[in-house]
Amino acid sequence: MEPQLLHRVADSVATVVVHHPAKRNAMTAAMWRALPALLDALAGDPAVRALVLTGEGATFCAGADISTLRESAEEAQGLAVHAEEALAAFPKPTLAAIRGHCVGGGAQLAAACDLRFAEEGSLFGVTPAKLGVVYPASATRRLVSLVGPATAKYLLFSGELIDAGRALRTGLVDEVLPEGELGKRVAEFARVLVSRSQLTQSAAKEFANGRTDRDAYWSAQARGSGDTAEGVAAFLERRQPRFTWSVPTSG
Repeated sequence: MEPQLLHRVADSVATVVVHHPAKRNAMTAAMWRALPALLDALAGDPAVRALVLTGEGATFCAGADISTLRESAEEAQGLAVHAEEALAAFPKPTLAAIRGHCVGGGAQLAAACDLRFAEEGSLFGVTPAKLGVVYPASATRRLVSLVGPATAKYLLFSGELIDAGRALRTGLVDEVLPEGELGKRVAEFARVLVSRSQLTQSAAKEFANGRTDRDAYWSAQARGSGDTAEGVAAFLERRQPRFTWSVPTSG
């Protein structure tokens, strides 16, 4: 099978799989180009309430396919940044499910997700210093926001790999699971995500990402949605809420 991004939608969760096992799921130029359009389609699908990004088999993503850098390192980096920004802007909760190596462009993709769950034994690295590549400003800021300036500098200056335990301590990942339990935990948590108010999640995502000009918009959405009344009623009646607000689809 050619290197590609596979996807499926089940139980309101879209799962996107980086599939290039011959090169530890390294991202080719074609895969970088395909990701924004795929994300746009999934964002516009009302059946999708959360997204899981993972890699085929025992590796998340070993980064960009280095052979693409021979053609044009600047173009390859531009494609990666565009894909990363599209992932960060996805309007519904995103979760990276990480096994094995999560390195270079793979770490960029994981950092662009809202949450990261990793299996014990996973390894993480940000490796542009090994190639003489200037890491993009947007990706650098995102990394700093996750792990702080000191750890970001350690990773960027050295290109060294860190294990899942250190990634958890520094904030690069949110949970570390024993071997064999990642899939079960991700499925379990995805069910939690899709059961919650998409209104709350979408507003919180914008605010957490630093947007400061949409308070009035989200207040109006809350007033018109009925989600708050439904959530309170469900709590008082001791039942699961049936939230109806969904991310508006662009015309």
